[in-house]
Amino acid sequence: MSNHALAERHRLTELLAAAGPDAPTLCAGWTTRDLAAHLVMRERRFDAAAGIRVGALAGWTRRVQDAYAERPYEELLRLFRSGPPVYSLFALPGADEAANTVEYFVHAEDVQRAAATWDPTAAAPVPPGRTEALWRRLPLLARFEAAHRTPVRLHLHHPDGRTVTTGPTGTPAVHLTGAPGELILYLYGRGPRTTLTIDGPPDALEALTHALPLPPR
Repeated sequence: MSNHALAERHRLTELLAAAGPDAPTLCAGWTTRDLAAHLVMRERRFDAAAGIRVGALAGWTRRVQDAYAERPYEELLRLFRSGPPVYSLFALPGADEAANTVEYFVHAEDVQRAAATWDPTAAAPVPPGRTEALWRRLPLLARFEAAHRTPVRLHLHHPDGRTVTTGPTGTPAVHLTGAPGELILYLYGRGPRTTLTIDGPPDALEALTHALPLPPR
């Protein structure tokens, strides 16, 4: 069985190492050091990781993450590369694959696409198996990451014709077509650095831009 999360973990580690600790990322306000600290905290300090989603705990999360960020960068990369410790929930069978395939794919692209030299035409293709794994996760992500944020109906089209739809019914529709990885990056707010084909009425596109920034047109 393929382990896409493990492959993305290794890719992300290599990108972080190549970029160095002070490079920009697509995570607003975070350098590569901040991202590495987040990744280590997330799988080693579940008491603090809850603040990623729970606003009331965000301050505690930030303090723990900042403490990790003070460690040597090479140590952070070593801890992340080694995988979740035995006490981590991510060490349970299947948990890393289920929870982290998308997480690590998105963050790898956060490092890669933030570089001034990023060229979408020169990017290495995503392996077919991983592309399909990302597509299988798209419906759930669309429901939780976009359905409550978008003011219009979104039709997310795979190049082969498969479609995932999200957003309020009875509203104008916007169609976005592209590889599953590009659609996922869009749902996570990385639209300006994606390569998607967009179609929809101007008023719907304008309304959507304020909720989920669109790719360049």
